Amino acid sequence: MFGKALFSLCCALYLLSGGRWTFALAGGIILTLASTKKANEKVTLPQKTTKKPSPIVAVDFTTTSTARSSSRATPRTAPRPVPKKRTPKIFKGSRPSAQEAAPTESSLTESTNLSNTKIHIFYTTLTGTSLRVAQSLQEELKTLKLDFQPKLVSLDDDVDDLEEYFLRCPPNSLYVLVLPSYETDSPIDYFLEHLRETYNDFRVDKYPLQKLVGYAVLGMGDSESWPEKFCYQATSADKWLAKLGGRRVFPLGKMSIKHNGEEKAQEWIKQFASLVADPEPFYLDREIEDSDNETGSDDADTLVDVEDMGDIIRKSGDKPEVKQMVAQDSPTYKSLTKQGYTIVGSHSGVKICRWTKSALRGRGSCYKFAFYGIRSHLCMETTPSLACSNKCVFCWRHGTNPVAKSTWRWELDPPEKVFEGALEGHYKKIKQLRGVPGVQMDRFQEAFTVRHCALSLVGEPIFYPYINELVGMLHKNHISSFLVCNAQHPDQLAKLAKVTQLYVSIDAPTRTDLKKVDRPLNADFWERLMSCLDILRTVQSHQRTVFRLTLVKGFNMNDVASYADMVERARPSQIEIKGATFCGSSNSNGNPLTMQNIPFYEECKSFVESLAQELQSRGSDYQIAAEHAHSCCILMAHAKFKINGKWNTHIDYPKFFELLESGQDFVDLDYVKETPEWALWGSDEAGFFPDDTKFDRKAEKLRRRLEREEMEA
Repeated sequence: MFGKALFSLCCALYLLSGGRWTFALAGGIILTLASTKKANEKVTLPQKTTKKPSPIVAVDFTTTSTARSSSRATPRTAPRPVPKKRTPKIFKGSRPSAQEAAPTESSLTESTNLSNTKIHIFYTTLTGTSLRVAQSLQEELKTLKLDFQPKLVSLDDDVDDLEEYFLRCPPNSLYVLVLPSYETDSPIDYFLEHLRETYNDFRVDKYPLQKLVGYAVLGMGDSESWPEKFCYQATSADKWLAKLGGRRVFPLGKMSIKHNGEEKAQEWIKQFASLVADPEPFYLDREIEDSDNETGSDDADTLVDVEDMGDIIRKSGDKPEVKQMVAQDSPTYKSLTKQGYTIVGSHSGVKICRWTKSALRGRGSCYKFAFYGIRSHLCMETTPSLACSNKCVFCWRHGTNPVAKSTWRWELDPPEKVFEGALEGHYKKIKQLRGVPGVQMDRFQEAFTVRHCALSLVGEPIFYPYINELVGMLHKNHISSFLVCNAQHPDQLAKLAKVTQLYVSIDAPTRTDLKKVDRPLNADFWERLMSCLDILRTVQSHQRTVFRLTLVKGFNMNDVASYADMVERARPSQIEIKGATFCGSSNSNGNPLTMQNIPFYEECKSFVESLAQELQSRGSDYQIAAEHAHSCCILMAHAKFKINGKWNTHIDYPKFFELLESGQDFVDLDYVKETPEWALWGSDEAGFFPDDTKFDRKAEKLRRRLEREEMEA
């Protein structure tokens, strides 16, 4: 009240002294409003609250214990502050002791009965011992009362994609692996490489084999000749399977083949079968065997500087041993040399083609003479890499050569050694033909000056790291280069230097068919093929490129439209279509072909005509240019090779070397030559050189038999 009286007195004095009445009125209104607000305010006293336990638990991140701490956090009385931007935290601590890290027994074990599991018996073999042991194991298990019959699986031939078994595991499966150990390179090296890569691949589950019921490994080795490496590959497989989450259900077996190995293997088989047959469930250890559990660390601080990681990796001791691809004491070496190969160095090979023998005797050259002007007796067939990333069903090596995905893992020979060794091996083979009946002396002498080199033979030549240097040596000696690749190594294809002619094998038009025909090792085989097609159209468009189609009836002869799609995508210079050749029994190849899968020449002609019609209907100007009926082979070419109404599919080899040595850029049309009349599509000769003599083996045998009968009569 005193405040209002004082305010009224001040306003009266202000008005008497000549002040504005509006200011006095405004002041009175403000005072009235302030008084009203203050009267309406109610003073609230803070209520006493009961403390509740804090939900925040103190956790020690340096141990694996999850027990709650006895300490309690003080409840907050202040309002929750606005959260700040989160920043990464670094936790440092020592490695937990074994007692701290060990879970309870109940979390490690579970009851398992193996008689109701799907048993897969994997094996890999070069000499047949492991196969016999695996078959014996299968027969022993078949005598048991199992819910599922055990399945025998070859890691070499039956498994197209290792990820199907060792990444995406079949449910309720038990794996038994019968593995030999070889000092030389063998297919098991690829299997072990896959396990290592899977373990180190951050993109996949760290323990993919946890889905398995379990696994067991039986190793076969030679403790007498290689005591320090006795069963080392089986031991390595056992370790990596455990690292990937697999659970060992039976101890690792190690048998020496020179000391009653197969008899001791039978003992292991009997003991394992008794485990499977035992109806009493047993406790199966579920603890993951990882590298962290194998050895402790001497360092209290587990935070590693990035700069020190290289030293740690080098000191880890788990670096795979570098071997020779084909060592002289290996079964692979014996198999290939038996087939007529000369092994050059440790990973290259050379072999005399049957058409070389035929040309020396004047009985005709192969289709390359009809299509490109290559005389077979002047051609050397070699490869700088016997390893291949496919296991094609039509391969004439029946899967006996080494395999590899995308990484060179062997000893590496310099290109000089490969070049000189290939020529030396080729000339030695030519010398051996001097006593063959019918060899023409002039061609025999000419054969000692190689003018062409087919970098095909077997394996994957482009996989050799020094392929450009090797091609350069060929060109320096005026030897043309015909390089064949299987479209599974796009990086190497993009870096390839100039070659006389670049082949790309297109063995199927779709992903499904390609997997069935080529049985590629790489999981991304189709993406690799598509990348190679794009590279032919772009980076390697300056090359003279050829699609090579190998037709296998029942496998890849149906989808002509999809083949046309691939042609339009890559835009090759020419297209070779050839019927597959039957090379005898292929039972060891996992998917054997018979004569029923070999197309007749008329069937190949029908396929080519359909493909040409499909491409022309799309506006792609490819036409049938030449044929070699004796090889069951037909050539299609882009219309640009038809100059002034005449086909020019042959190669002007002197012109090629002239352009190459000039250093200037040039393309496929800059070194062409007219195709002879006898090689053209529809000619009477059907691609057979008129100066040569056709040799009909069946007719010759019949003639000789009749002659013998006449003499006896």
